[in-house]
Amino acid sequence: MKITDLAPENRPRERLQKEGAPALSSAELLAIILKSGTKKENVLEISNRLISKYGLHNLPHCSLPQLQQQYGIGPARASQLLALFELYTRMNCKNELKKISSAKDVAELYFPKIQSLQKEHFMAIYLDTKNNIVAEETITVGILNSSLIHPREVFHGAIKHLAHTVIVLHNHPSGDPEPSLEDLQVTKVLEKTGKIMGIPLLDHIILGKDSWWSWADSRKAF
Repeated sequence: MKITDLAPENRPRERLQKEGAPALSSAELLAIILKSGTKKENVLEISNRLISKYGLHNLPHCSLPQLQQQYGIGPARASQLLALFELYTRMNCKNELKKISSAKDVAELYFPKIQSLQKEHFMAIYLDTKNNIVAEETITVGILNSSLIHPREVFHGAIKHLAHTVIVLHNHPSGDPEPSLEDLQVTKVLEKTGKIMGIPLLDHIILGKDSWWSWADSRKAF
């Protein structure tokens, strides 16, 4: 059945216009984003199938190839969905920026954002004098290498945002948050640079699957 075969009051877009977005099901909202279906399935059926297969909360963590494997979801639609999910993630993270008092605060705040990423993401978090987050930047994506994490990339952002201190963090897609020798080397270089510049490195946090490692906690000096 095509969407146009449904009574107007049952079509997702018309329902949204009449009743508002909160009145729609998740599949109906997704159908409005996807816009159209295929010869075999209407867009509402495609949306229901995606949600049934992955679950609404896991759908944003699907990769581009995973989405493209689904009938009716080509490169354009898969890219559209990932772009939407990324925008939501960024908005959600910005809304949650808050005062940091421990490594646990950072871990809990950023787990939803980078826990399920398939590549390592190295980020810098910039704090003011009261340990409020004022900005964040992704420094590099890929296998962490000390030659790629140059201090100027981290501290350029600190200067730009007038940060008082810096916290860096990255994820381990393997799920094990234990630091490698490369991780420790990067931390030492950034710590030394922070002291020279007068913008201390407070911590380097590594996020695993469901746990984290904190450089500051390991030194008992957050």
